[in-house]
Amino acid sequence: MSTPTATATATATAAKTSATEKTGARTDQAADLIGNARERIDSLDDRIIGLIQERMAVSAVIQEARMTSGGRRVNLSREMEILGHYRDALGKPGTALAMTMLELCRGRI
Repeated sequence: MSTPTATATATATAAKTSATEKTGARTDQAADLIGNARERIDSLDDRIIGLIQERMAVSAVIQEARMTSGGRRVNLSREMEILGHYRDALGKPGTALAMTMLELCRGRI
């Protein structure tokens, strides 16, 4: 029969092993660092998603105003400006990111 101390030690060891396996780290210190950084990334991702959803709503207002005034739904010159802005800030992958964001914000064409 195991003692409470032995059980607690085994539980702590299992938790540490699980943390290192989950993160791919080889030390507890690295696993803690990675775990904390991943929590921050998850929080940032939630904020980014919220901002994109907000951008989608603002874009819908612009599209509606443009179409109501007799214009086209999409302004290609504006989209080129946005693509350039993302490319300048983030390099070539920024262009792909901007294309995806613009696709989300256009809605169904």
